[in-house]
Amino acid sequence: MAKLTIMDHPLIQHKLSLIRQKDRGAKEFRELVEEVAMLMAYEVTRHLPLKEVEIETPVAIAKTNILAGKKLGVVAILRAGLGMISGFVKLIPAAKIGHIGIYRDPDTLEPVEYFSKLPQDVADREILVVDPMLATGGSASAALSVLKNKGARQIKLVVLVAAPEGVARIQKDHPDVEIFTAALDEGLNDHAYIIPGLGDAGDRFFGTK
Repeated sequence: MAKLTIMDHPLIQHKLSLIRQKDRGAKEFRELVEEVAMLMAYEVTRHLPLKEVEIETPVAIAKTNILAGKKLGVVAILRAGLGMISGFVKLIPAAKIGHIGIYRDPDTLEPVEYFSKLPQDVADREILVVDPMLATGGSASAALSVLKNKGARQIKLVVLVAAPEGVARIQKDHPDVEIFTAALDEGLNDHAYIIPGLGDAGDRFFGTK
């Protein structure tokens, strides 16, 4: 079963509370999503390997650590996932960026893929899939399948808010994919929106309805 990690860092929790507020304007919403994404990127990359190098400081020669060169990729599930990309690449500027377009059919609620553009060496990279909401899990599961069909084998899913139904779907369909979220909410309403959630992340981020 896929491991679920709920990030309880005080700054993440504080900023997520601000994001949830319905009267939060698009500008502030975008800024807060980027900030939370950056904080989550910090936590998600704790496992990255290091190697010892020798450098010269203004004072002396020092042995210190740098990243060991592990290749990373950040893949956004369109369109709301775009809001989390900048926070990740500010911390991981060498990461390649990919996009997967998935929409949920309003009648069947099933995911439909309409676009994918991924790094050519996706099979050689650890992939961090970002999307603010994990509701039914259908879109995320479909995106993970797209990645695996392209050869990706090291994948983590990073979301701001998750519903138990979405977590269960990923754990069933992709038990090898670790899930990171800032909050595990109560569940879904009749329209498959997360309760209490934060509304439609894409509309709030881009100022659309």
